[in-house]
Amino acid sequence: MKAPTLLLAAATLLAGFPALAQDHTAWRDYGGASDSAQYSALRQINRTNVSKLERAWLYPTGDGLKYAFNPVMVDGVLYVLAKKNSIVALDAATGKEIWTHTPDPAATIITNRGINYWESKDRTDRRLLFSANHALQAIDARTGKPIATFGNGGKVDLKEGLGRDPKTLTLVQSTTPGRVFENLLILGSATNQGYGSAPGDIRAFDVRTGKLMWTFHTIPHPGQAGYETWPAEAWKSVGGANVWSEFSLDEARGIVYAPTASAKYNFYGVDRKGANLYADSLLALDARTGKRLWHFQMVHHDIWDYDDATAPKLLTVQHDGKKVDAVAQVSKQGFVWVFDRVSGVPLWPIEERPVPKSDMPGEAASPTQPFPTKPPPFARQKFTVDDLNPYIPAEDRAKFRDEILSARNEGLFTPPGLRPTIQMPGNNGGANWGGAAVDPGNGTLFVVSKDLPAILKLVPDASGTGGTRYTSGFGLVTASNGLSPIGPPWSSLTAYDLNLGTIKWKIALGDVPELAAKGVRNTGSHYPKLGPVVTAGGLLFAGTRDRTVRAFDVETGKVLWEQEVDAALEGIPAVYEIGGREFLVFCASAQSGLTPATQSAISGSYIAFALPAAH
Repeated sequence: MKAPTLLLAAATLLAGFPALAQDHTAWRDYGGASDSAQYSALRQINRTNVSKLERAWLYPTGDGLKYAFNPVMVDGVLYVLAKKNSIVALDAATGKEIWTHTPDPAATIITNRGINYWESKDRTDRRLLFSANHALQAIDARTGKPIATFGNGGKVDLKEGLGRDPKTLTLVQSTTPGRVFENLLILGSATNQGYGSAPGDIRAFDVRTGKLMWTFHTIPHPGQAGYETWPAEAWKSVGGANVWSEFSLDEARGIVYAPTASAKYNFYGVDRKGANLYADSLLALDARTGKRLWHFQMVHHDIWDYDDATAPKLLTVQHDGKKVDAVAQVSKQGFVWVFDRVSGVPLWPIEERPVPKSDMPGEAASPTQPFPTKPPPFARQKFTVDDLNPYIPAEDRAKFRDEILSARNEGLFTPPGLRPTIQMPGNNGGANWGGAAVDPGNGTLFVVSKDLPAILKLVPDASGTGGTRYTSGFGLVTASNGLSPIGPPWSSLTAYDLNLGTIKWKIALGDVPELAAKGVRNTGSHYPKLGPVVTAGGLLFAGTRDRTVRAFDVETGKVLWEQEVDAALEGIPAVYEIGGREFLVFCASAQSGLTPATQSAISGSYIAFALPAAH
């Protein structure tokens, strides 16, 4: 296959630049650091003593709402989201509340997975940056008070500057934070899922003033590379190709890695014929200017909603006898893609293989799609009657059997059409936001994934947008008892050695309490959207929807410690040290239970674990 498109001069310039190790002993940014490693170099808690972990403190969220927030810790202060989407500052050692900032008016949409921290070189200016109700905002990290000189009266309207009438845009703001690089905040967006959504421009704003500093058009404008992969003037009407998930930064080289989503509409592409660059791509951009350095498109003309939903992972591997600074991207399809992070050249061959043709009138599905030859996938990529779940009612099994046998079912890239099609691991399966971590120094990758099949069928669009368009009639499917139609495991934890491109081990992650009560264990929990964290103590920590936090041995996957908490867990835990004591903080504020009958009100909290304090 051809190497990804490069700006060769920039790639050559950067090739000799030494990688700078990030500070993985702190937790000052979403995911721990801007490289998205979800790794801590702390080792006080390790394999020999993890069994002694105990609750150090608990802070109730106080509102019964669902949260999946990754706290950040700076100067002994832990910043969390609680109290009706308010930013709350806590004493990181005790959990005691210091101050609360509630966006005005109270935000219905907020970056509820994390926030960004920035400080000036002399530390006289320290800011928290977040978005609420489509407005980028900055507050003083020491007091929680708004910074009125930022933007227009303290806010930047994110619907402005996208080349569309802001009044027509219903959704722009992502619920995931951006990345701070020097004095820039690099942001993505969460465009809506239908026709007429906003374009997925990647933008950088000055952290002091809120001024827009650069824009990268993921739907290219005339004269820009990739414009020919869309219909003429598509940039004026087609939306998506956005980064709603997570960026990663190589700070030493000044490269930001951006994983993009599908173009919209998700499942019908008649009005956007072509490969649709830069949708479903890994983009490497100059963080200072937004200029493209290289890209690789994982899905051509996506009509499956196969977004790249997980942060690219930066790590160093031994490959062909030499050290290579690499970037690894995991996907909804269950693939792991590994590239030289400077040149964009894949470490192992990627093959363009023929895929099924569309039978949808007017649809021009890509005749081929890229498949990595190595490493092997972490998710199941087919769903047949032989895979039906033995734990669902007999009438459900019979129904799903009939649906599978009558559906079009030709693998990962079966195009949606007027009759049902099977999609596996599903458009909400595989790896999702926060779902991977690395030990950046030894080439190990850990992936949390779910197998969640979907059945797609296109029906005429009734939205009144004009023309003959189609939408998906149905998608994710569950049985009457709330379980997936496919048999377990429903969620998995997979460890890779990316020096060799091989799987080290794989286990089912968590349980389903309703089945565990009957003695059925190691099925994997249902619907995880959680992030693992790896530590230098030889441990991987993860919380699951079965209301349990666990510590695993990174070498074997063996559970070394577990504890049940009061609510289901989502998001990424935080790891930090204060006063010589290492803490792990989990956000336990999600709904557990498969059906309404087994669900109860959320009793949410942030829970800190540590070794017993010395007396």
